[in-house]
Amino acid sequence: MSLINTEFPLPMRLAEAIANPLFPRIDTALRSGRHISADEFEQHSVLVDYHLEFELFYGRYQVELIKAPEGFFYLRPRPSADIGTTVLSELDMLVGKVLCYLYLSPERLASEGVFAMAELQEEILTLADEKLLLRMVNSRSGGTDLDKKKLLEKIRTSLRRLRRLGMVTALGNGDKFKVNESVFRFAADVRSDEDPRAVQLRMIQEGEAIFHDDELPSSESLFEDVEADLDEEQLDLEV
Repeated sequence: MSLINTEFPLPMRLAEAIANPLFPRIDTALRSGRHISADEFEQHSVLVDYHLEFELFYGRYQVELIKAPEGFFYLRPRPSADIGTTVLSELDMLVGKVLCYLYLSPERLASEGVFAMAELQEEILTLADEKLLLRMVNSRSGGTDLDKKKLLEKIRTSLRRLRRLGMVTALGNGDKFKVNESVFRFAADVRSDEDPRAVQLRMIQEGEAIFHDDELPSSESLFEDVEADLDEEQLDLEV
């Protein structure tokens, strides 16, 4: 049956947007909490072309389609939405803040946005408060010394989660990854007249790694009639 031959016909442009062959993958990605940036050129182009139509579509579910100032798209449930949400862990948010700090660094231009796991770990150890890291890593064991090996494993877990959210891209089978512009989701606080790196550094050091609008759609319950099918390939980084 045609999308427009219904009792409540869809606007033509919205029907075109939903009929686009890329729509199922875009919809699944957004519902799972993924951020779609210009790095994913084809999907991003569809969202740009049909931005208003997709806003109307998701608005019927009490979910907002947000286009960030940097150009990436993501979904944000409204308070009235009767849907499940998930929240990033404290370490996930800290890793995201440090990734954003790296994205703003001069080194990113030299490396074309590509970093290694060892560089990320070193930056976290250098920038973050050791007591904060100790609490994240040794919260159950009650240890007094920071277990760097355990921290590394937890960072890897956080990085895998951020990859699924579209904030980093794994490169090959090694320890390299590319930081995407959607990592600016962790930088809502630095959109000011202050130096963005200085603000980001202060927030990391003061433990204010807050993910603004930190509730993400839960892929299990945002739209109950469709299952999320994103590739769950792990980001296996070695150092």
